[in-house]
Amino acid sequence: MSEAPALVKCLVWDLDNTLWRGTLLEDSEVVLPDEIRRTIVELDARGILQSVASKNDHDHAWQRLEALGIADYFVLPQIGWHPKSQSVKEIADRINFAPSAIAFIDDQPAERAEVTYHHPEIRCYDAGQAAALTDLPEFSPAVVTVDARRRRDMYQAGFRRTAERENFTGPDEEFLRSLELVMEIKRADDADLSRVEELTLRTSQMNATGVHYSDADLRALITDPGHDVLTVTLTDRFGPHGAVGVLLIGYHERVWHLKLLATSCRVVSFGAGSVLLNRLIDEAAAAGVHLAADFRRTDRNRMMEIAYRFAGFTDDACDCLTGLPAASGEREGIELRHLAAEPRPAPTTMRVTVPALGAAGAARGAHP
Repeated sequence: MSEAPALVKCLVWDLDNTLWRGTLLEDSEVVLPDEIRRTIVELDARGILQSVASKNDHDHAWQRLEALGIADYFVLPQIGWHPKSQSVKEIADRINFAPSAIAFIDDQPAERAEVTYHHPEIRCYDAGQAAALTDLPEFSPAVVTVDARRRRDMYQAGFRRTAERENFTGPDEEFLRSLELVMEIKRADDADLSRVEELTLRTSQMNATGVHYSDADLRALITDPGHDVLTVTLTDRFGPHGAVGVLLIGYHERVWHLKLLATSCRVVSFGAGSVLLNRLIDEAAAAGVHLAADFRRTDRNRMMEIAYRFAGFTDDACDCLTGLPAASGEREGIELRHLAAEPRPAPTTMRVTVPALGAAGAARGAHP
């Protein structure tokens, strides 16, 4: 059986004779077909971001999008006279998506070919497919979470946050404190499971192993007193960032086994990964145990390896690692990183809340 195609995270639209019928600079009127409007609304509801790469006069085209009542659906539109390969790459870079997560739709074969030539990982579609995109598996996430439904709003808030940061003249740490950041670490419940699974599937750069835990796997683990499945959310004065991290910890007498750590790339610049690791290390130190972390190299997660090294994890052997499960099956290729936990200072840029960790805490938090 062939594997399902990877989900598209952002669709970039051409405008003339793709999104609307007609050529803006030549026709007196351009028309948005009802089926295209339905496609835009449905993709947005599924949490797929949308943008524009169009060779047009910016102000004229944007006014038309506003008049059609759909301008708010598009993030970071690139409307001008640049090559479309450049425009699509600019969008991918600014939202920090890999090219393989981007799709581009255009009525002109030459424009699609130009994008493919420079970025072969970007999936290109003919305009004739526009109304049927929502039927394709790559545009059909299995589960649509609360965070997915508000993804566009969270990205727009992020752009406003970035603009304020660019105008802030003080040190970065002072700017972060001005955001009034709050990180909440909590045990996952039934309502969180889809968000946890989605985060592990969508996160590639800050995913320590790339191991996929299914909904059934996660439901079994949250009722297991020997494990904790923890979700991490972040909020600030601009609004919620949504679920930005997930941890899976197996508890043993001498060591806590961090089987999964994945954090959203959206919060890397806030130091969220470092804060999360340091808080976990501090909790382990208080419990008098070591930490062992699973790590498997992929072509995308070099940042996660650096995060572990920076936090103090090493390849050193330790007796505490004896008895941890061997890397086989789904975990084939996984290496262990080890750390003898010592107390860590509290972060200075955000407030962190965390439940009591360890086997006793997990037993109290486990569902009946």
